[in-house]
Amino acid sequence: MPKPLSLSFDPIARADELWRQRWGAVPAMGAITSVMRAHQILLAQVDAVVKPYGLTFARYEALVLLTFSKAGELAMSKIGERLMVHPTSVTNTVDRLVRSGYVAKRPNPNDGRGTLASITDRGREVVEQATHDLMAMDFGLSAYDEEQCAEIFAMLRPLRIAAGDFEQ
Repeated sequence: MPKPLSLSFDPIARADELWRQRWGAVPAMGAITSVMRAHQILLAQVDAVVKPYGLTFARYEALVLLTFSKAGELAMSKIGERLMVHPTSVTNTVDRLVRSGYVAKRPNPNDGRGTLASITDRGREVVEQATHDLMAMDFGLSAYDEEQCAEIFAMLRPLRIAAGDFEQ
């Protein structure tokens, strides 16, 4: 992936300065813009690492979730809940994993309308390999040490709580 040319200035700091001049200081604008840009950077980096395995980070997360489950399988609805994504996204993600041979689907015997997704042996191999590669590049966060990563997690937690991701 070619690295884009670097600007000679921080465009987010510049936007913040212009915003302040036009509408007054709103620190949240600079913060949200930085978070969104960081998301773009991190997603591009981790997607580049998992791409050779036929994965995106979203598909990788689904495989990890299945790996963490006791039986190696979960109801599609549970996958959506745990990954906090829309059912359509879960279906798309799991169907792609099925086509890659990393996941199998079967009717849920406990729910006549539901479907279970199960990680295959090949899926287990791939998630181990991809995890090794992601850990080697610190999931794109090598600019931060362990303490700073913990601070980032702690700073974002109240936002996730306020959004209803989980109860405190």
